[in-house]
Amino acid sequence: MSARPTVSGVRCDVPARRPHDMSARSRVRRVPRWAWITAAVTVAAIIAVSVWTFGYAIPTQSASARTVVRTATAALRTMEQTVTATGTAAPAVQDAVDFAVPGTVVSVDVKAGDTVKKGQALAKVDTLQLHAAVLQAQATLAQARVSLASAQGADDGTGAAAARLAAASAAVDVDAQAVAQAKTAMSQATLIAPDAGLVTAVTIAVGDRVSGSGSPGAGGSGSGSSGPAAGGSATAASTGVASGAVTIVGTTAWTVDAAVGETAVSHVSVGEQVELGTADGRALFGVVSSVGLVPSTTTGSAQYPVTITVTGTGAGLFDGVSVTAAIVYQRRTDVLAVPSAAVTTTAGRSTVAVVGTGGAQTVTAVTVGEVAGGYTEITGGVKEGAAVIVASFAPGAGRTGTTTGRGGASRFPGGFTGGGFGGGGFTGGGFGGGGFTGGGFGGQTRQGTPGGGQ
Repeated sequence: MSARPTVSGVRCDVPARRPHDMSARSRVRRVPRWAWITAAVTVAAIIAVSVWTFGYAIPTQSASARTVVRTATAALRTMEQTVTATGTAAPAVQDAVDFAVPGTVVSVDVKAGDTVKKGQALAKVDTLQLHAAVLQAQATLAQARVSLASAQGADDGTGAAAARLAAASAAVDVDAQAVAQAKTAMSQATLIAPDAGLVTAVTIAVGDRVSGSGSPGAGGSGSGSSGPAAGGSATAASTGVASGAVTIVGTTAWTVDAAVGETAVSHVSVGEQVELGTADGRALFGVVSSVGLVPSTTTGSAQYPVTITVTGTGAGLFDGVSVTAAIVYQRRTDVLAVPSAAVTTTAGRSTVAVVGTGGAQTVTAVTVGEVAGGYTEITGGVKEGAAVIVASFAPGAGRTGTTTGRGGASRFPGGFTGGGFGGGGFTGGGFGGGGFTGGGFGGQTRQGTPGGGQ
C-alpha cells in the first residue's frame, strides 16, 4: 500500500495502480505511433508487390511466350482403303480320321497329346477279310479274261458274236476295277494322318470292331474337316467340329472366320490381303480365301461370312481368340499427302498453312482427294517437300479473369471484383471503411493518445 495522503485533514487510503489492472485499450494506447506506421507500410508493401506480380509480371510473361508451331512435310505415301471386321481364329486343320474299311482294331499307335506328321500311321485293323477279297477279285478277273479270249476266238463276224465279244470285254473292265478297289481297301487297313498336327482325341482301342466310314480311298483315312488329302479320303464336316476314331488339330495353319456388313461386302473378294491384330498387340497377315453368298441376320443386320487364311505359322494364335481384320481392297503408292489435321475446309474450300523461308506462313488453297489412315491426298496446290502447319499453340495460354492494375489486365482466376479487393479495391485508400485514415487501422483511428502523449 502507498502512503495515505490527507485531504482537508481527512485521511484517504488509495490503492496502488497495478500493471495487471490496466485495460486492453490502455495497453494499445501505449504502443508507439511509429510502430503502427511501420506495420501499415509493411502490409501495404506486401499487397503492392502481390498485385504487381499477379497483375503485371505473370501476364506479361504469358503474353510474351513464344507460339509453338508443329509442322509436317507433304510427302509421297502409300494410301490404303480397307474394310474392317472382327472374327475368331480357328485351326485350319481339324481332322476327324476314321477307318474307311471294316475290321477289328489290332493296334493303336498314338494317344491324345501326341504330335504327328502327315502320313504317319495311327492305327490298324486286321486284313484277313480284305486279303480274301483281293484274291476273289483277282480270280474273277482271270475268269473274265478267259471268257474274253473265247469270245474273240468265236467271232465270226455276225451280230451275235460281236455282242458276246463286247460283253466279255466289259466284264474284264469291271472285274479289273474290282481288283483295284480290293487292293485299295487292303491299303486302308492302316489309318494314316492326312495332316500334321496335335492328336486331341483317340476313341478306339485294340479289339474294337469298326464298320468303316467315309469314301474308300488310298491311305485309309475317313471323314474329316480339312478336305481330301493325299494318302486318304476325307469328307468336309459341316459343323467344323471333328469327331472320329482319331482327332487331329493343326497348330501351324490358322483361319479367321469374320463377318462383313452388306454395305461393305461388295469391296471384299477372294485373294485380297488382310492385316490382322489380336488384343495383345500381335500383328499378323492373311488372305481372303472365301466370301459367303448367303448373309446371316443373327445380329440384327445382314452379315456375310468371310474366311481369311492366315499366312505364316500364326504363332501365338489360339482357337477362339478374337481377331480384328482390315481387308485391303485398294492400295495406291506414291500418293502426295499431308496429315488431315493440317487441312482446313470451309464452304467446300480446302486450305493449308505453308511455312516458307524464315518462318513466313502462307494460307494456300489445295485440291484434296481421298482420306485414309489420318492422311489426306493432295492433288493440287502444294508440292512434295512443302512444310505445312499441323497445330500451333502458346504455352501458358488459357488463364481466365481480368483485373485492372497498372493500366493492364491481371490474370487472377476470376480477378478481383470491381478491380481490386472488397467491392472496389482498397476502399478509401486502405483497409476497412476508412482505410489507413491518419496512418492507422479501423474506421476511426486516433490521432494520438489522450493527453497528447503515449
